[in-house]
Amino acid sequence: MTVIDVITGDITAVRADVIVNAANSTLLGGGGVDGAIHRAGGPEILTACKLIRATTLPNGLDTGAAVATPAGRLPARWVIHTVGPRYSAREDRSAVLRAAYERSLLLAQSLGATSIAFPLISGGAYGWPVEVAVAEQVRAVSTAPVSVDLVTLVAYSAEIQRLTARAVERL
Repeated sequence: MTVIDVITGDITAVRADVIVNAANSTLLGGGGVDGAIHRAGGPEILTACKLIRATTLPNGLDTGAAVATPAGRLPARWVIHTVGPRYSAREDRSAVLRAAYERSLLLAQSLGATSIAFPLISGGAYGWPVEVAVAEQVRAVSTAPVSVDLVTLVAYSAEIQRLTARAVERL
């Protein structure tokens, strides 16, 4: 059975087999979580991402897809990069958001990982209402058809940690 833990903090400091990056589709870094992971992990992550772009993903990573690289200097073995969808009030993209979590979990399981740390994907600049992004995150990690021993949901603020903890308690 998977344990879901909720913490407030910096995802680049979390010890886990896998740290998930809410990535830019280019895989070449950016702002927010993506930039923080690239900076903290060092050049090994960018080098691996450039190789992926030069070989298997020349057009970048699709929304909802996931790919793994070494973690560089991060306290993890791997980084799984996934791209969350932008929020739309006219189109329900929640299945794509859940897919980003589920595919990350599937990839982590295929790597033999027993622990994984997630940020709130699409919860920042992508415009998702925080309550909706949190609900989709918790739904995805609790219903995914795979399991790892420990899923850590890393909130970037005390408010998001409280919302996430409440959602997990309702499971």
